[in-house]
Amino acid sequence: MRGTLTIERDGNPHSSSAHRLNGQVRETILELAQSRAPKSICPSEVARVLEADEAGWRALMPQVRLIAKHLVGEGAIVVTQRGRPVDPIDARGPIRIAMASGPAED
Repeated sequence: MRGTLTIERDGNPHSSSAHRLNGQVRETILELAQSRAPKSICPSEVARVLEADEAGWRALMPQVRLIAKHLVGEGAIVVTQRGRPVDPIDARGPIRIAMASGPAED
């Protein structure tokens, strides 16, 4: 669709605006998680930084989870639900994001 950000599950963007937004989501996740370390953040906090209105930030939530999955794979963050590590895409319900205990490489 024209004007719609479409992201494949493997993270390949279909538009340059999606690519830019992926970078913004990534940076926001890392900045918020680092600023709150060792505590965790809610993915909605990331979305709300990027989109002020409710419809906008709610629409970003799947993308925030997708980028979080990539960051987990890189070892930069951990995603938990009820204190246990989970896959941010497969998890249903509230999840939390925190910096990984070891140093992350960029």
